[in-house]
Amino acid sequence: MTAPLTASPTSDRFIDRIGALAADIKLTHSVFALPWAILATFMAAEGAMPKIGQILLILACMVLARTAAMSANRLLDADLDAINPRTARRAIPGGKLSKSFVRATILACAAAFIGTTALFGVFYQNWIPLIASLPVLAFICTYPFIKRFSRLCHYYLGASLALAPVCAWIAIAGHVAIEPFLMAGAVLLWTAGFDILYACQDVASDRSTGVHSMPADAGVGRSLWIARLSHVACLGLLVALGLRSPQLATFYFAAVAVAGVLLVVEHLVVKPTDLSKINLAFFTLNGIISLLIGAGGLIDVLRSH
Repeated sequence: MTAPLTASPTSDRFIDRIGALAADIKLTHSVFALPWAILATFMAAEGAMPKIGQILLILACMVLARTAAMSANRLLDADLDAINPRTARRAIPGGKLSKSFVRATILACAAAFIGTTALFGVFYQNWIPLIASLPVLAFICTYPFIKRFSRLCHYYLGASLALAPVCAWIAIAGHVAIEPFLMAGAVLLWTAGFDILYACQDVASDRSTGVHSMPADAGVGRSLWIARLSHVACLGLLVALGLRSPQLATFYFAAVAVAGVLLVVEHLVVKPTDLSKINLAFFTLNGIISLLIGAGGLIDVLRSH
């Protein structure tokens, strides 16, 4: 029987708390959504270059929205994280951050996000980002509630990341189009697939606490097949996006082909009887996939200008 984890005292230094928060919400995981948003930003400019101010505002919105959402996730899941040995050392259950500090962070980032979206109206006469800011925040910050009652929580998380290219497109173009929704569908299915893989390591904890996930409810073996089918559908939408957009060509399709190979590798290294390579499949391979497609698509878009 293992000894209970002892929480370290919450730091009084503001810079230490900021560092603890940054580590806890894993800023490096921004690589999952950011390349899609950047690609959508340049595609939405439709033959022109987006203004540097627009790009900077989109980057600021991405950072602020993700920080608010991940902080909300850590706050709402703090009690569950304390029970799960894998997550018990996270900042709140581990005593590095207080709940009040995380609440203040969420409010500050939410206010800054709304203020930043308003600048699209002030400088570029596009008020849609401001109008959509509260619904977007509400959507991306409520993921922790979904797993309390539905195994489809992985697809809700995917939809949260999928908002990135759609919102970036609207912020630049001021209207919707089919391309960002094809990209969003691919991001949704891709994210849900790898999040199902990641959830396989928490089956015992999820079942004991009543948390719903695909592996906990349907079993690991069946869930791996659901993840595979999600990724096949994702690749189909990525191909459809390339065929739909005249801006995407050789480099994009090459990146999609390599991404397909990496997804196959991802599913080969994760087996029902061996979950030891979950982190390789979850972060490394998927980070490469996002960067590859974002870079390949961006090269084609810039070449078409």
